[in-house]
Amino acid sequence: MSSARRRLVLVALTGLAALGVLAVGLLAPPAPRPPGPVDLDAVLVVDDLPTTHVRGPIEYPQSPPLGGRHNPVWLDCGVYDTPVQAENLVHDLEHGTVFIAYREDLSDDDVAALSEQLPSNGIMSPWADLAAPVVVTVWGHQLALDGAHDPRLPLFLRTYGGGETAPEPMASCAGGLHDADGTADTRRGGAAQTGDDVTAV
Repeated sequence: MSSARRRLVLVALTGLAALGVLAVGLLAPPAPRPPGPVDLDAVLVVDDLPTTHVRGPIEYPQSPPLGGRHNPVWLDCGVYDTPVQAENLVHDLEHGTVFIAYREDLSDDDVAALSEQLPSNGIMSPWADLAAPVVVTVWGHQLALDGAHDPRLPLFLRTYGGGETAPEPMASCAGGLHDADGTADTRRGGAAQTGDDVTAV
């Protein structure tokens, strides 16, 4: 074979190889995008919330509420299987409690994953008609999350979970109501009574 013919064959083979590489690149699935920055830009912040103790039902502009007027009695911290009373919950937020709410159809595995992240000063319960799968709240600050494994949850807890935003950050959540519906007061020997009948403290 002449040198000119060899060069022609070499050029043809090189071109075919290049086309093959290009075809593989076009047909291969795109590389996954790196995750975006984990930040708290989406946190809802509401300032100048009232701290008045009142009795009876209260309408809150947010659901779950993130502060405002509330019942004189708070809830014990912990994990609840049924939705908690908003009016009692807000008293906990005033004390620096973290509240993690989740949709009632969240899987058992995801509920367990959330409970493992709940701090000792936290309350967790399902919440009806929640706008996101999970919502985490402290006094005056709230963040809607994509689920139990959203990386913003631990960031939110590190940033706001110490009670820094609360009017009474050193107050304990111990000794409050231990029933989600607000009918048992452990501060009075476990006697069943509504939060409406308990003297403000």
